[in-house]
Amino acid sequence: MFFRRIFFIVFICFAGTFQACYAQNYNSTNTEVIMPNKLIQPPYLKPGDTIAIVAPSGILNNRTDEIAQAEALLKSWRLNVVIGDHVFARAGHFAGSDEQRTNDLQKAIDDKSIKAIWCARGGYGTVRVIDQLDYSALKENPKWIIGYSDITALHNDLNNEGIESIHALMCTSLTEDLSEIETSVTTFKNALFGTPLNYEIKGSKYNKIGRATGQLVGGNLTLLHTMLGSRTSIDTDNKIIFFEEIGEYAYHIDRMLISMKRAGYFENCNGIIVGDISKVRKNTTPWGKPVKQLILDVFEEYDFPIMFDFPAGHEKDNRALILGRTINIAVSKDNASISYPE
Repeated sequence: MFFRRIFFIVFICFAGTFQACYAQNYNSTNTEVIMPNKLIQPPYLKPGDTIAIVAPSGILNNRTDEIAQAEALLKSWRLNVVIGDHVFARAGHFAGSDEQRTNDLQKAIDDKSIKAIWCARGGYGTVRVIDQLDYSALKENPKWIIGYSDITALHNDLNNEGIESIHALMCTSLTEDLSEIETSVTTFKNALFGTPLNYEIKGSKYNKIGRATGQLVGGNLTLLHTMLGSRTSIDTDNKIIFFEEIGEYAYHIDRMLISMKRAGYFENCNGIIVGDISKVRKNTTPWGKPVKQLILDVFEEYDFPIMFDFPAGHEKDNRALILGRTINIAVSKDNASISYPE
């Protein structure tokens, strides 16, 4: 009888301890799942701040006027401007050697007086330098890094490092008459200075209806595809993925999306925003359906909302998006909206 009582007391104590530990672990696990992954938000700019212009990608041959115009625009916003040492360097396709482009970008990252970094142009080349970058100073003194297209490689890297960035026009996006790209310039300025970015656009018959919330990630489709399998590929779980593209054949777009799908890229995402799919090249054998239907077909079995025709990418209306920030999207056939919750 005595031993039976001892066994019962020990069993009750052990069960209580096990239950407490299980509850603690269960709650801890749940907390990790439901807590949003909030990234570092660089400070918004104010008059008197300094912004650096660098060229981590393609060559800027005969484009000094565009850089001068970009400098003048920033100065009109009462910002100081510094130009990277090798912006006008030449190394074949690139704006200087890999080492020169890395040094310009790293110098701008490390300089505490610089509050934002504006990429001069895209093209190709950023993926060749990102593995040499050290983001330690950026985490201690966050600053905005701005660009699109080839700069997607940098945006992905920054997202993995836990830092927000801005998908927006670049220096070579500027036109002689800025009224032609007024919305692009205005939303770029708003993103830099902290004016809320909320968009409502006309709907599309291809839209897949729904609402979703999630951290916004993405950029140029070719670059997102290029990142697959590398440390720079982003975790898309519970995210809203934006992508845009230019100058590809329809079958190239299909092949990239199918490859990403097979890799599980879209499996747990919350929604898709399709930007400009510009200048689709004509193949000898026609694809047989519009590129928007091609995209819908790829995502046929998923139930997340899909927004088409968001004006961001390689067109004059290239509206700024803060990547790494949580957004709400609402999609219908008549209209669609993106909002950044306060």
